[in-house]
Amino acid sequence: MLGSTHGTLTTHSRPARVVACGEQPPHTVHGMSEPHRDGGGQGACPVDRDVSGRPLHAPVPDLDRFFRPESVAVIGASDSEGRPNTGITRQLIAWAERVGARLHPVNPGRAQVFGQPCHASVADLPEPVDLAVLLVGDPLPVIEQLAEAKVKFAVAFASGFAETGERGAAAQERLAEAVARSGLRLLGPNTNLNAFEKFRTDLDGPAIALITQSGHQGRPVFSLQELGIRLSHWAPTGNEADLETADFLSYFATRPEVGAIAAYVEGLKDGRSFLLAADRAARHKVPVVAVKVGRTETGARTAASHTGKLTGADEVVDAAMRQFGVIRVDGLDELQDTAALLARARKPTAEGVAVYSISGGTGAHFSDLATAAGLRLPTLGPAKQAELHQWIPEYLHVANPVDNGGHPVGDWRGRKILDAILADPAIGVLICPITGPFPPMSDKLAQDLVDAAEQTDKLVCVVWGSPVGTEDAYRRTLLGSSRVATFRTFANCITAVRAYLDHHRFVDGYRSPFDDAPRVLSPSARKAQALMRPGQQLSEHAAKQLLRAYGIRVPREQLVTSAAAAVRAASLVGYPVVMKASGPQLAHKTELGLVKVQLTSASQVRDAYRELTDIARYEDVPLDGVLVCQMIERGVEMVVGVTRDSLFGPTVTVGLGGVLVEVLRDVVVGVPPFGEDQARAMLDELRGRALLDGVRGAPPADLDALVETVLRVQRMALELGDELAELDINPLVVLPRGQGAVALDALAVCR
Repeated sequence: MLGSTHGTLTTHSRPARVVACGEQPPHTVHGMSEPHRDGGGQGACPVDRDVSGRPLHAPVPDLDRFFRPESVAVIGASDSEGRPNTGITRQLIAWAERVGARLHPVNPGRAQVFGQPCHASVADLPEPVDLAVLLVGDPLPVIEQLAEAKVKFAVAFASGFAETGERGAAAQERLAEAVARSGLRLLGPNTNLNAFEKFRTDLDGPAIALITQSGHQGRPVFSLQELGIRLSHWAPTGNEADLETADFLSYFATRPEVGAIAAYVEGLKDGRSFLLAADRAARHKVPVVAVKVGRTETGARTAASHTGKLTGADEVVDAAMRQFGVIRVDGLDELQDTAALLARARKPTAEGVAVYSISGGTGAHFSDLATAAGLRLPTLGPAKQAELHQWIPEYLHVANPVDNGGHPVGDWRGRKILDAILADPAIGVLICPITGPFPPMSDKLAQDLVDAAEQTDKLVCVVWGSPVGTEDAYRRTLLGSSRVATFRTFANCITAVRAYLDHHRFVDGYRSPFDDAPRVLSPSARKAQALMRPGQQLSEHAAKQLLRAYGIRVPREQLVTSAAAAVRAASLVGYPVVMKASGPQLAHKTELGLVKVQLTSASQVRDAYRELTDIARYEDVPLDGVLVCQMIERGVEMVVGVTRDSLFGPTVTVGLGGVLVEVLRDVVVGVPPFGEDQARAMLDELRGRALLDGVRGAPPADLDALVETVLRVQRMALELGDELAELDINPLVVLPRGQGAVALDALAVCR
């Protein structure tokens, strides 16, 4: 953990708020339109919406009066010992005193609660109330009363809602509808008292803001205060009938005291809202670290396309988080360590990592793990190595990792070594793994690390491997420093440092994809809409017409309904040709023998036509004809597709294609909107990415044409919206550089 409270750590700078209103003439760039700018104010212009009418900026609820109310009403307040409401009332009274709020108990059966006047109803409150806390089993009847009293916020602790099944979900829906009509904002139901915890006020520096759907899961992060890490807010969102994770994410991203946001998420209420909130955090350069549970398969799909079978719900969530810079970690220990580092560490001056230890084995072990995780450990130059050998014996390795052999840390040489490593311009992070205490040398090493950290703008990390954790070098020296990040495990240190470097690289080059999202339908969309057949799967011929409407290249081909017409078409297309049956019920033609390739003569074409139509009659598959297609013989086979996710709407999949696509499963998914850089980043995630660069003598593929196709497919997904249930282009053959990409086959399903 980064240690206690005082020091020179800087908080994140905030860009000036700019809100741009009004439509601007669209300008197409890679299939997207000219941006509307919004630097992130408390409300985006209502006209700034995409082609489907969805907002392009996250609204930021004014939650100041929730966390710092001037007046609070406790509905159902009690002071009868032994009752649950009594303990909650007592805690709320203490909290109100800490935040300077006036508290008003409400209970028709009491004249006083804990010595304070108690009111019979909400209507009897002596002043307007910012926050009402509902200690009642059924909050629904109270909502209308709160609306009449113009209460701004309410908290419902009651359980028995969506977490209990269908009946509870219906009750929660009624509660949500009542809240929507009322105009107030509701936290819960099924939430707890975490928002009203006692936060330490003696800590300074950038803070962590915490969001949890399960209150107990936030305890490790909340406990960071005992190690000197400041927490500013805790939002326990519960069932999210109204206020949700995205609301708090947007709000915390605009708070100047927040250095990082930590979140424990069990399920997202609305994918689009989450993306907009994550986008706001990225615009404000605020890191978001999240545990998202649910990495399990979603079950068998009934999708007709390849792409519909290749990605599950969790893969889409993962992609969405990655696109918008949300750092996803697996454990609560990783959540607390990564959030603590990101909240308080300065921006890196370089991405190089130096590993420094008193043991060659320790340094080698840590370096292996760090390199495997993607950290860059640059080799120190000859001059730097010679400088280090002034204090370290010549026989020890100092190229990186740096092994000092032990003895130099016990005297004046230890600090010289640290300063020399930190002075190297290629090094932005120094990590010192200490596998166990060995006083007095470890005491001296810890102090030197703290002193060196105070004199540099670079990140200094220590892994204190002792299982005890009571040593003065750890508890006092390391944790007492605001400039040293201290961890207990190698894995957590590597995870946090990688996240730290990734975050700053991401936000430094961040351009919001929502800026480029299309605002108006393109002429391509109008052409495509005329081709859609609601509730039907299109034939290959019709699906390719859809692609043509969006400027996606397909082979020269003709649809024919006789053998003679097939021969004429082949002469026009040019031999050799491919012949394929085309019909609205044909998903995968190869398995049925409905594809014939390398046809080089009229007789072969006539025979192929008869065979294809015979197979179709035998299989009882209706055809709209037979396609006679240009044969494309060279290129890398890819798959590009569109499916719909229940949370995020249309998603775009790209990966290695061909007949083995479902076996290889080498695909990545993107959540629109995204730009050219993200499309290229998606390709870089493929295990078979090297195929596009050319292997075993093959020429490099036309990567630009592939990226352009992905972006055109994305635009199709955005503009056609709910009308397009699935799209599958497989294979999309990417030709050698400069020659483009051709969609050899396509499947489309309309809603």
